[in-house]
Amino acid sequence: EHSTEHVYNEIAYPLVEGVMEGYNGTIFAYGQTGSGKSFTMQGVVDPSSQKGIIPRAFEHIFESIQCAENAKFLLRASYLEIYNEDIRDLLGADTKQKLE
Repeated sequence: EHSTEHVYNEIAYPLVEGVMEGYNGTIFAYGQTGSGKSFTMQGVVDPSSQKGIIPRAFEHIFESIQCAENAKFLLRASYLEIYNEDIRDLLGADTKQKLE
């Protein structure tokens, strides 16, 4: 019943703030097929109120980097799907390929 903006502000925002302080962060979306995990994570571009957690987190991170002075950043991101004990890299060239 909550918007992705509400979910981001309550769950992901503090996590991203920790990432900007040098801690690792993970968001784990778990649930039945069709329950809205992908939509919550990805969302849609238009309307912007339905942007998902991933685009909101990227905006947050890059805005924080632009405001930082005298600091270097190394940013790594992964987006994995685990389904029926198969792991797929959703940012890879072939999202159907199973990982070892």
